[in-house]
Amino acid sequence: MSLINSNTNGVFVIACTPFTEDGSLDGASIDRMVDFYYEKGADGLTILGMMGEAPKLTMAESIEVTTLTLKRSQGKPVVVGVSAPGLAAIGELTKAVMDMGAAGVMVAPPSVLRTDEQIVTYFRNVVETIGADVPLVLQDFPLSTGVQITSKTLGIIFEAHPSIVMLKHEDWPGLQKITDLREAEARGRHRISILCGNAGAFLTEEMQRGADGAMTGFAYPEMMVDVVRLSNEGKYEVAQDVFDAYLPLMRYEQQPGLGLAVRKHVLAKRGAITGATQRRPGAALSALAIKEVETLIQRQARKLDLLR
Repeated sequence: MSLINSNTNGVFVIACTPFTEDGSLDGASIDRMVDFYYEKGADGLTILGMMGEAPKLTMAESIEVTTLTLKRSQGKPVVVGVSAPGLAAIGELTKAVMDMGAAGVMVAPPSVLRTDEQIVTYFRNVVETIGADVPLVLQDFPLSTGVQITSKTLGIIFEAHPSIVMLKHEDWPGLQKITDLREAEARGRHRISILCGNAGAFLTEEMQRGADGAMTGFAYPEMMVDVVRLSNEGKYEVAQDVFDAYLPLMRYEQQPGLGLAVRKHVLAKRGAITGATQRRPGAALSALAIKEVETLIQRQARKLDLLR
């Protein structure tokens, strides 16, 4: 399996983790979900992220999910989230998944970090722990972690550690950060791949700012695939029209605490996974919320028919 690098681009879907009704891993759904993502045009997958309920998994389960995903991916690149409270756990899981054939690993900063110096030191420790030969994705998601990383601090980290080949960008607002990074590269800093999250909510603007694609888990990956392709072709108006058709559902999914429930419901409705079960604790959709989601899906389909 090829490793990710500073030129990696396209759509890496953040995969959910399917569970059966009793909360155990659903291996059959993992296989079906992986097939679904690739059939919709994904270039790669990212597993065990925040929306993959990774903190609810044991180490053995994390390895099992990785094993099943890598086997089903048949050589396509899979990035594995290895974030953990301690460096020892990060190092252990990284070694296991890279030995299995992962394309790289992703780490988000722990919420205890407050100063720029602490952030820089943390990622230096991460690189020292996992090894400078492991391609690393830095996940910048302050809405979840509470850790604010400035463009300047990111630059210091990237310059010190070439093995950090990708930024998973999901600051909000964060478009200026993409511009800052690309302008620094134009002045001579080495290139880094930028794939964007936040369910794709700003994907059209992010692509025009210089992003390389998306790394997020919206339940309609074909939207992200089309927007990235059209943007790369310079067809920004068409890309925006496609994006607009999906925006109401994307907006609904952005509700804090409810987003994963919406995403899993839609994926189950589309046949990608058997059910929308989350491992406890996890929010569930009410009957009224389900009705609202179904209405948004129907409206989305009508808008897409008009575009065709």
